[in-house]
Amino acid sequence: MGELADLLKRIEPIDETMCQAAREKWDQVGKPLRSLGRLEDMVIQLAGVTRNLNPKVDKKAVLIFCADNGVVEEGVTQTGSQVTAIVSENFTKGIATINSFAKVAGAKVFPIDIGICKDMSQVQGMVHRKIAFGTANMTKGPAMFREQCEQAILVGIHMVKELKEQGYNLFVTGEMGIGNTSTSSAMLSVLEEVPVSQVTGRGAGLSSKGLEHKIKVIEQAILVNHPKKDDVLDVMSKVGGYDICGIAGAFLGGAIYQVPVLVDGFISAIGANCAIRLAPFCKDYIFVSHCSAEPAGQLALKAIGKEAYIHAGMCLGEGTGGLLGAKLLDFALAAYNEVADFEQADFGHYELLK
Repeated sequence: MGELADLLKRIEPIDETMCQAAREKWDQVGKPLRSLGRLEDMVIQLAGVTRNLNPKVDKKAVLIFCADNGVVEEGVTQTGSQVTAIVSENFTKGIATINSFAKVAGAKVFPIDIGICKDMSQVQGMVHRKIAFGTANMTKGPAMFREQCEQAILVGIHMVKELKEQGYNLFVTGEMGIGNTSTSSAMLSVLEEVPVSQVTGRGAGLSSKGLEHKIKVIEQAILVNHPKKDDVLDVMSKVGGYDICGIAGAFLGGAIYQVPVLVDGFISAIGANCAIRLAPFCKDYIFVSHCSAEPAGQLALKAIGKEAYIHAGMCLGEGTGGLLGAKLLDFALAAYNEVADFEQADFGHYELLK
């Protein structure tokens, strides 16, 4: 694994001493103890991630990994691969849904060409990190070479490093890639040993007949490739996509460089699953925003031992749900930093009763 293996060795557990200090600080805030529930937990975790009792998330980045998937040839989607390039370019123009969300959240959107079929080299505002012009058709063999999988993971790691050096201190993972609900369903089925039919949804609007076909195609891909459950790079390279690999890299980058990274939805959660399998300590650097409305949205989160903060029935992708989670952190930190403590509030202390 070379460079990747060396980087993974740098991942350490979050600072539990700092978590405890943040917990004690919360207990001095002038309000009923633990009354902000999981918002308090978010800040406690953030303190441990950043090794800072007073962490900030005032410079947010949305990393949208954009890539095409060869399995689209099998008719598993309502639209063709050309839509990936169109929507990805819309990110650079500021006219996609994620751009409107980013304005509200005070975030900057970074569309990353990690594997779009079309030549995007002349598109201004695109981050050019293309590994290949899309993956191969996974029903006929591996989606990518193992080396390409590692390269894509490194793209995600390096993006976090570069942007942290520019002052970004919170990262949201997003994706754009026609066919990527097929790759993510295939990966989840293998990694969690769950039947394909239980983890596969309609994506962007398949009919019932289309869904049946999609399930058969994914089953065929798994049968052809025999991905090894206990070798996550094998699973990623055989039935995955460059976007998911990049997302996994972003989560690993968060752990390496000690910054928080947010899971968006179903596909992002699969990337988190892969990252945790590569580096178990990575788990505590990951924050979950919402639960995707995809049929296996809840299962994907359960697989990584995480619970969503928001249940809004969303399944758009792009990082939209992740930005909702980012705003929750803003609210939590505002209370943590700005509310008077008991002495200032001058109304006595609450006790934590048992």
